[in-house]
Amino acid sequence: MFIKEALAQTAQTVVATEQATAGTPIGMKIIAQFALIFLVLYFLLIRPQQKKLKKHESDLNAITKGTKVVVSGILGMVTKVEDNGELKIKIANDVEISVLRGYVSQVIFDEKTPVQKDDKKGA
Repeated sequence: MFIKEALAQTAQTVVATEQATAGTPIGMKIIAQFALIFLVLYFLLIRPQQKKLKKHESDLNAITKGTKVVVSGILGMVTKVEDNGELKIKIANDVEISVLRGYVSQVIFDEKTPVQKDDKKGA
């Protein structure tokens, strides 16, 4: 007895669904679903990544002498910025490396840290 009632309800549901969607072609439904999926992906994945990339690029362009940077996990302070995109970074006393600007993974802007000058003792 319960099976007959369930089958009758299922048949009514199928008929109601067919009537509700009879006016729209299947292709339009699929296009609408893909558009909705694309919008969700754009706002959850693509747009935040573009914002992050633009911020990182502006941080790289703002590097000046005295800025702290991280290159491959090495923390250092920029001592010289050259026009060709090369940076001289002091990573320890009397240790200075040259790095291209594009290889800087993080720029640390810290207002509390004063710009350190080279210590020339006994010179």
